[in-house]
Amino acid sequence: MSRRSRDHLPSRPTWRCSACGIAWPCSSAKLRLLGEYRESRTALLVYLATLQVEAAQQLAELDGGTPPDNLAERFTAWARAR
Repeated sequence: MSRRSRDHLPSRPTWRCSACGIAWPCSSAKLRLLGEYRESRTALLVYLATLQVEAAQQLAELDGGTPPDNLAERFTAWARAR
């Protein structure tokens, strides 16, 4: 794995990409995750749903108790089988 792909990790508690600064998972992180979980889309979705819960809690703490509305789209919708 290249250093560039490893660096596209979430920066907690803001959940922005540590490499490119956009909302995580960024495009590079999505590609890496799809590759890592190519044998089990279900495992990928479980992993992402777990991270979504963690992100919701941390982002809510940053925003007065209210998590963003679009977290399901951001964390899991893109990873569903087409």
